[in-house]
Amino acid sequence: MHAAVFPLREAHNLVSDLMTPNPWIYWTDFLFSSMVGWVAFFTALFSPVYSVWQVGAYGIAVLALYRAAIFVHELAHLKKGTFKTFRIVWNCICGIPFMIPSFTYDGVHNDHHRRDVYGTHRDGEYVPFATRKPIEMVGYVLLSFIIPLLLLVRFLLLTPLSYLIPPLRRIVWERASSLTIDPGYKRAENAIRNDHNWRQQELATFLFAFVVVALVLLDVLPFDVLVLWYLVAMMVFILNSLRTLAAHAYRNPGEKPMSHAEQYLDSINIPGNPLVTPLWAPVGLRFHATHHLFMSMPYHNLGKAQRRLVNGLSDNTLYLTTVRAGLWDALKRIWRESSQTATASEKAHHNQ
Repeated sequence: MHAAVFPLREAHNLVSDLMTPNPWIYWTDFLFSSMVGWVAFFTALFSPVYSVWQVGAYGIAVLALYRAAIFVHELAHLKKGTFKTFRIVWNCICGIPFMIPSFTYDGVHNDHHRRDVYGTHRDGEYVPFATRKPIEMVGYVLLSFIIPLLLLVRFLLLTPLSYLIPPLRRIVWERASSLTIDPGYKRAENAIRNDHNWRQQELATFLFAFVVVALVLLDVLPFDVLVLWYLVAMMVFILNSLRTLAAHAYRNPGEKPMSHAEQYLDSINIPGNPLVTPLWAPVGLRFHATHHLFMSMPYHNLGKAQRRLVNGLSDNTLYLTTVRAGLWDALKRIWRESSQTATASEKAHHNQ
């Protein structure tokens, strides 16, 4: 079967009533996750070092703040001009403290869903891992260990420097203002959808970092607050890097755009365990392939959409090809495919 025969119209008809976001769910989920995360953060900060309380609180802080942070994905998809207060609160409680204000994802992620961009060299959220050596996936995950440091440098140092050195301003925008996975990505000047106040977000993030570091240097805050912040952020990025590797098949080498159906078939659904899977793929991201079919669908309806499509499509064969049993299954498959590609490439090179 081919992507050309994927039942797009039938699929849309089955879920057309699931496109409206429920603000109560967004607010309750985000605020609860944030509250739990920050309470756990400060519990870990003031607990005896390496105690059960500290280790447990650290784990809870990572998972809860990871969930809160992932709402940046929803912000990128919500209808333009809506959820304005939610966007501000998200930035204040989560985005700015973790050096990931929403403008770093706004516009950039929307390009990832465009049919003429997805999977091509212009897609900052796509690297054809399945067509490259497995070591590149290892390198991508290991990068998570230094991302918090890079973000701190970007907002604490490069923000003021870029205003003092005008030529640096463009470089910072193109190369250091996007939450992407392709290190060669250059952000376009107009890659903004909602966050036209991005300069204010950037300034607020700089001020937050400056004040916290200053308070630590003045012994008002303990140095441990920076250490814990770094460790929590690092683990959040590690979890997200593994989730990202399991989000797509990454088979498109980048030469040609992919159709809507091809995008779906290059993406992954991992319904998994309803209690465990959302811990590493929160806010609906375990249904990533379904999300690529209906990018405007709110996260809280993706599970319902998945069940309807599995049970309601007259032929669900193609739809089910994107399903993986779990994170390990998805990672094993892409690793195996990448290894086979690398082996074939080495043989071809040897035979030349």
